[in-house]
Amino acid sequence: MGEKYTTARITREGEHFEILVKPQKALEYRLGKNLPLSEILIAETIFTDANKGTKPSEEKLRKAFGTIDPLKIAEIILKKGTIQLTTEQRKKMIEEKRKKIISIISRQCVDPRTNLPHPPLRIQQAMEQIHFSIDPFKDAEEQAKDVIKLLRSVLPLKTEQVLVAVKIPAEYAAKAYGTVKGFGTIKHEEWQADGSWRSTLEMPAGLFGPFLEKLGEITKGSGEAKIVS
Repeated sequence: MGEKYTTARITREGEHFEILVKPQKALEYRLGKNLPLSEILIAETIFTDANKGTKPSEEKLRKAFGTIDPLKIAEIILKKGTIQLTTEQRKKMIEEKRKKIISIISRQCVDPRTNLPHPPLRIQQAMEQIHFSIDPFKDAEEQAKDVIKLLRSVLPLKTEQVLVAVKIPAEYAAKAYGTVKGFGTIKHEEWQADGSWRSTLEMPAGLFGPFLEKLGEITKGSGEAKIVS
């Protein structure tokens, strides 16, 4: 299939259906960008095999989609079917997803020997050892869970949540709130009479070190944080 167009496919009611699309536009649409179908479709035609030019009967279209309108059917295929990625698209998406998965593992897991996160390069090398096949469309969090299970055979990993007590002076409280929240789940919070903010935050153990660094940076060293359990 040429780089100027590709196919999007779906199987319904035991029948196979395809449309011809512009690869980058189709991918952007699938990932949530609001684009008119006219910018995506090569032709407003539904095929059973685009390479051969064969088309389904109206009866098969109605049975599978409840309509014979090619635009409505194309929309369903783009949203719920499979888009055949170009080589470059697939390579780029897999690499971006790989980085996200490694980042998640680094945040959620620690080396039980040191209680520190594994360096990203070490995680990447371990992933190569287990030959994990990354799905460019599947959620990174879901895939990270699968990777963690498999990595345990080649890399010592410990997943652990900790409760952290945080105190931030009034002059930095508003600025730091969003950052603190981004590291975990706020279990309890209290605004003090002097404008300072206290909270208890649950986070992956591997994030505590980076959290301390970020907190120190935002509060110029005046913020406090300690593990309470």
